[in-house]
Amino acid sequence: MITVFNRTGPLMEEASYPQWAQQLIRDCSESKRRAVGHEIYKRMRDNTLSPRAMRTYLIGGWPVVEQFSLYMGRNLGKTRYGRHPGEDMARRWLIRNIRVELNHADYWVYWARAHGVSLEELNAQDIPAEFQALNDWCWHTCATDSLAVAMAATNYAIEGAVGEWAAAVCSKNIYEESFPLEGRKRTMKWLKMHAQYDDEHPWEALEIVCTLAGMNPSEELIDDLRKAICKSYDYMYLFLQSCLQLDTAPAVRVRRELVES
Repeated sequence: MITVFNRTGPLMEEASYPQWAQQLIRDCSESKRRAVGHEIYKRMRDNTLSPRAMRTYLIGGWPVVEQFSLYMGRNLGKTRYGRHPGEDMARRWLIRNIRVELNHADYWVYWARAHGVSLEELNAQDIPAEFQALNDWCWHTCATDSLAVAMAATNYAIEGAVGEWAAAVCSKNIYEESFPLEGRKRTMKWLKMHAQYDDEHPWEALEIVCTLAGMNPSEELIDDLRKAICKSYDYMYLFLQSCLQLDTAPAVRVRRELVES
């Protein structure tokens, strides 16, 4: 029986993937919904997130952004040229995208500075332990799990969720217009870039995962993929819930120059 997966349909359509992968997406949808549709992003979009919660969000999210290329490097080390079509695909994709991820750290720093958070504060990580759990999980899966499972947990689950919530934050101009015009483009660059193009990255990662797993993977592998993907979403949700507890001042803040005029 032929078990090799070769995508023939459009990249970003569920029907282009094996039935087991379509069911996997459905099985993980509730965990994803909780993370992507979190109240934090609604308040960020509407510029009603308190300064304390916003600062903690930026500091707590920094390790995942800064080290995402390192997760990918760990997965790259699992590949061997010519051993499997999925490994060859992953090898090319990871090498190409690691450089892109390096630039994203710069853009996060620009965003943080607009909220008064310095690089020194980002690196100090002077925050409660629960804010560091997502980064710990990403390192764990990339260090101990198979290439397919680790890429599903990071490049598929996390990048996919990030692209969707970034698009939600950028769906209104309220947050963007809260920054002074000078420097606004630089401040919003991380959000805008993820909202505009990262939607393809998780689908490309899914294609790699399906190529690695084939048309008829074992139930054990499917279960491992499901658990890893949902853990990524659930750790994101726990991080966001911790930020929400700090949001004690959900009042709309307008631009300083408008208040003084």
